[in-house]
Amino acid sequence: MIRLLPRSTRWRVALFAALASALVLGLGSYWFVQALRSGLESSANQLASEKAGAVAALLDAGIKPLDVAKQIEYDSYWISPDKSGAAGCPDHPGGTGTRVGQAVVYGPDCVVGLGFQGNRSVLSNAGTRDNKHYVRTSARLDPIGLQTVDTAQRILWGGVPAAALLIGGVAWFAVRRSLRAVGGIRAEVDGVRAGDLGRRVPVPDSGDEITELAVTMNEMLARLDRSVRRQSQFTADASHELRTPLASLRTQLEVQLAHPDRLDWRRSCENAVLDVTRMETLAADLLLLSKLDADQPAGTEPVELADLVTAHVTARIPHDGVELNLEASPVVRGHAGRLERVLRNLVDNAERHAKSRVTITLTASDGQSVLTVEDDGPGIPAEQRERVFDRFVRLDEDRAREDDGGSGLGLAIAAEIARTHGGSLRVADSTSGARLELRLPLA
Repeated sequence: MIRLLPRSTRWRVALFAALASALVLGLGSYWFVQALRSGLESSANQLASEKAGAVAALLDAGIKPLDVAKQIEYDSYWISPDKSGAAGCPDHPGGTGTRVGQAVVYGPDCVVGLGFQGNRSVLSNAGTRDNKHYVRTSARLDPIGLQTVDTAQRILWGGVPAAALLIGGVAWFAVRRSLRAVGGIRAEVDGVRAGDLGRRVPVPDSGDEITELAVTMNEMLARLDRSVRRQSQFTADASHELRTPLASLRTQLEVQLAHPDRLDWRRSCENAVLDVTRMETLAADLLLLSKLDADQPAGTEPVELADLVTAHVTARIPHDGVELNLEASPVVRGHAGRLERVLRNLVDNAERHAKSRVTITLTASDGQSVLTVEDDGPGIPAEQRERVFDRFVRLDEDRAREDDGGSGLGLAIAAEIARTHGGSLRVADSTSGARLELRLPLA
């Protein structure tokens, strides 16, 4: 396939700019010349009409054509008995007529003014009221005006191509300068590798679309950098979390094989099952987080939060220390299973830190449902309130607890589920213990 346009953006823009300017300037020049010429023709037509009217007025006043030639001092008129001039009047004066003033008389009803219908002249017609005579007059175009029009035409015909080339050249240099910044951006992006996402493209100070492109590219690189760092940290934390139960399981199996007669096989198997369960739970949590990170859609439906909370508390064993306070019955749109997972994670977290009581409160406010889970434990320090939603994050006190079976993913999963449902999860102020607040838009 033959390519008609050049590949270079600079040349394409320059070509289009030159062609467009040539078209616009050419049409403008043509209109300007025609306007000047039309003005000259209009003035000549007006003069010819005035002359024709003056001659016809004299004839209407009863003055004979011969006397008209004696009275008027201008030339370029023609008096005949009809329009065709067939009554013996020639088109141009010759030697057969009699010279009278500025005209030649060929007969009593035929007078031809000198210079009638010369070069570059216009004609005007008029008839007398009695239709006995017909008058035609001519007026030459202003020679100075014609010279001005011809000069302007020559200048414009030469100036339009030159102006078009100049505009094309200016466009070429302007685009070249703009694309120089694009070239720097392209070169910088081309050098970015997976292990070097901290690089940023240069941002020109022009404040135009190129600047916006550079800012957008830097924001994209920053997002990629954060994502890669997050994935790397996530992989490292997941490996660390899986290494502990795997090491424990391997140790138990090796001891069993080395000393089969000294160990309680049943108890050892029970411990192994606990390690396998912990790894299974961790793998399920990681899979759910990967789905949430990828924003994989889940089926949505209207969910009665009051019914969901009541069913969860009823099925919870034990649930003696859980207090339920339903002040509203809000309905949200979402995935019932994932919303139940949020509630379960929040209550598990509260029970792990509570001294004796966990309170679940459900209200509605400002077009949102508000689910609050509060415990009477030590609470969360203010400086740790954002960090508790990071993955694999457990506070120092949590790590010291031997009965803690959490992996540090519960609140992270709850926060991600809240985000995918258009809501939010935060640590609210509380006089005692920790208070986590889930807000979801009403259906």
